[in-house]
Amino acid sequence: MNTVRRSPGQELITLLRKPGFWLILALFLLITIPHYSEALGHPTFLNKIIASLGLTRHAFERILYLAPIVWAGFMFGLKGAGITSLVTLALMLPRAIFLSNDRVDAIFETSAVFIIGNVLAVTFESLRRARERRTQLESTQQELRASEQRYRGLFESAHDAIWLQDMDGNIVAANAAAYKLTGYDINNLSQLNVRDFLSPEGLEVAREVRRKLLQGETIGESYDQRIIRKDGTEALVRLSSSLIRSSGTPTGFQHIARDVTEEKRLQENLRYYLQQATRAQEEERKRISRELHDDTIQSLVVLSRQLDALAANSKGLPEDTRHRLEELWQQTNNIMQGVRRLSQDLRPAALDRLGLLPALEWLASDVAQYSGIETRVKVVGTERRLPEEVELVLFRIIQEALRNVWRHSQATRAEVVLEFGEKKLKITVVDNGKGFDRPKTMGDLARYGKLGLAGMQERAQLVDATLAVDSQPGKGSTVTIEVPT
Repeated sequence: MNTVRRSPGQELITLLRKPGFWLILALFLLITIPHYSEALGHPTFLNKIIASLGLTRHAFERILYLAPIVWAGFMFGLKGAGITSLVTLALMLPRAIFLSNDRVDAIFETSAVFIIGNVLAVTFESLRRARERRTQLESTQQELRASEQRYRGLFESAHDAIWLQDMDGNIVAANAAAYKLTGYDINNLSQLNVRDFLSPEGLEVAREVRRKLLQGETIGESYDQRIIRKDGTEALVRLSSSLIRSSGTPTGFQHIARDVTEEKRLQENLRYYLQQATRAQEEERKRISRELHDDTIQSLVVLSRQLDALAANSKGLPEDTRHRLEELWQQTNNIMQGVRRLSQDLRPAALDRLGLLPALEWLASDVAQYSGIETRVKVVGTERRLPEEVELVLFRIIQEALRNVWRHSQATRAEVVLEFGEKKLKITVVDNGKGFDRPKTMGDLARYGKLGLAGMQERAQLVDATLAVDSQPGKGSTVTIEVPT
């Protein structure tokens, strides 16, 4: 913290405003007058009183000089006591050296007053600081007790399970929610070790978390852990763990757990439903694509050939009728091409026969042909096949991403980059279009009307992939998909 330095004039004004300063001056005046009254000859009544009391050596006044020194120490600390003792010495020495009949004794007494005054000031200052420290310590202890009571109240009333364990894993404290979560009562749980309700897989997770915490790493996010209840059933909990230290030495761990068993079960059921719905949708697409290819397109081929033959053998027909037959033949071919393209779009044959990369190359060629956007596919690393379901989901995500580029971005170039790593596949779809304002979180996509992106996010979750969208107005868009392989 920065402190404001005051000028000597300001310090002097502050000093003059303190009543204690004027009290010290008054004490000096009241003591110094009788100390020099004999030499000055005034006041005469004071000389008579001093003579009648036998105080002609003036040792009593020297003792009284201790009062302003001690008072200055109380008021202004050691610095004030030191300055006051020097002033006192300056007031006593002329009497001791020039006026006293017992010069040696007077100088000795003057020196003793100076020394004793400073010793008393230091002693009182030490006592004052000790009293302040004791008061501060008592206040701190009261705050600690109050804080402990508040923590105990929060600890006991928390809805999440909380337990403390020592470095060996023994439970030393737990709240009511922990008893409810594990099924053990207060007496049994306090006698357990965490190994008693962790599965072998859970122990491995716990050891890894312990290692990170002891190495000073922070566990930024909560993690999932499986525990075994007293009745033998398994519960999935979301844990937050932290290291407990005492005087810098690790003494244990604190865990805060929330039971997410039911939540995970609902998520798995929803995921299973989405998988089945997606699978049924793809099967229906596949069936329609096959029917279009095997039935509709073949019928159009036959019709096209008949019209072509009819137009070729139309020597006896009027010219306008022959032209009309040629137009019908051309329209039939156009319809056939459109149906063939629709069949490929529903379920590319290359995806089932050759895999993801050939299907993406066909998709890029198709987008370039019909949209005029320069689209290419780039591969980094060693290409390898993925499970059929994963390849299908990734193809649909990229298909939707390129469809968005085609419809909304006003781009001239787009690129699909596949990076094959040892443990994951990273796919990036980049365009140089106009971009858009991206919602802050992926969960807000549907709320902001980005239904295509929301559908891509849902598909990615079906195969444990992560999807990220980066876009700014005027700077194009980037869609990134990462899937473990």
